[in-house]
Amino acid sequence: MLSHLPLVVVVVATLYHPTIAQQAVFSEQLATSASQSLSTVPGPEPVPTNKGWIDPRINGGQFLDFTTETKGEPLNVIISALSDPFILTEPGLHHYAKSIGFSEECLGLHYGHIHQANLGDGIPLKPEQFLARQYYFPIWGTCWESFYGGHHFRAWRQNGSLAPSGAWFLAVSKESKAKDHHDIVKDGYNLGRDWLVGKAVDGGYWKGMWWKAEVEWREGLLKPGKEGVNHGIEQDGRVAILTVKRL
Repeated sequence: MLSHLPLVVVVVATLYHPTIAQQAVFSEQLATSASQSLSTVPGPEPVPTNKGWIDPRINGGQFLDFTTETKGEPLNVIISALSDPFILTEPGLHHYAKSIGFSEECLGLHYGHIHQANLGDGIPLKPEQFLARQYYFPIWGTCWESFYGGHHFRAWRQNGSLAPSGAWFLAVSKESKAKDHHDIVKDGYNLGRDWLVGKAVDGGYWKGMWWKAEVEWREGLLKPGKEGVNHGIEQDGRVAILTVKRL
């Protein structure tokens, strides 16, 4: 497998990197379309909760991120604010991700545009705060994911003034290899979510800390199907609520 590493580096180094100007244009386009595209996708009535997170729809948010102007990816996992306080910090989430088989992007490089999300916390278009990829093996593990495909997630923290829960909202999926343009695989939103949840419930270890999660499955937050979903891929509408504890 290590014989493929030069190819991996070449692939990663040549992946598309949008300019700051292109990112700004994309954000502007989303800002003008946010209230008239994905937010209009019909769904169940918002349900308030006091279980460590706040339903984004109460304040006009949604359970799809903004991948393009008209399509989004499901926010299908929530790490509840009832989790260990360290997990609710950005360094803590990075640490926890490593304990369940994820890590930062290959060589610290990011390709593609930045996804945004409206968590109903008063920040209508919040850029992703963390993109984690499956860590196949030490040192070059996420480079292999960038080349070969695998599981990954994007994360946003719900911490605006309208909903300062501190919970993390994750868009989890499984993607194809680089030659297939990293498209989401068939059933990839459900597969990615279930893989992460399985790892979290089994528990993991990283640098002196053991973690284990409890999961609650919720329906009625995300509309099942493919309407408004990026790549037109069906998803079952289930959202996993994780409460992560240090052992």
